[in-house]
Amino acid sequence: MCMAKDLADTVKKKMKEGWIRAWMAVEVLAVTKEAADSSLKKHIDMMSGEKDAIIYRKDFRDTKEAENPFKKGGKAYSKVVELELVSRRFENLVYIVMNYAPSSVEILEPATLKMEVGEAQGILNNLAELIHKFAQASRGCIAIDT
Repeated sequence: MCMAKDLADTVKKKMKEGWIRAWMAVEVLAVTKEAADSSLKKHIDMMSGEKDAIIYRKDFRDTKEAENPFKKGGKAYSKVVELELVSRRFENLVYIVMNYAPSSVEILEPATLKMEVGEAQGILNNLAELIHKFAQASRGCIAIDT
């Protein structure tokens, strides 16, 4: 997917201003293919509205059928999107993780913050894992590998 020149210029400008560039994978699990497709699109549209972050790449994967992903049985549908974004501050990135529950997060740039990147990535992935545990406890669903 090719990024528009004006968006690429904006991302370069933000990086020079000290913004953080990150990759995320976001997954939904739904009982119908249509629900998986529409709910993930809506979720990412909401995420795109965050004022201190710019999503510049979205790679929606094909929806896949998952057999028996729920405790009560039955099939479901999994849909994943991989994103790249820039975030004004680490705090904004944490907010996105807490509110949009990506399955995984990787900080791409800069190489260092006020803490080591590995430590920052660990914090974000721990938050993502915690949010998924809350989702599992309240909705009875689990995240699956695709």
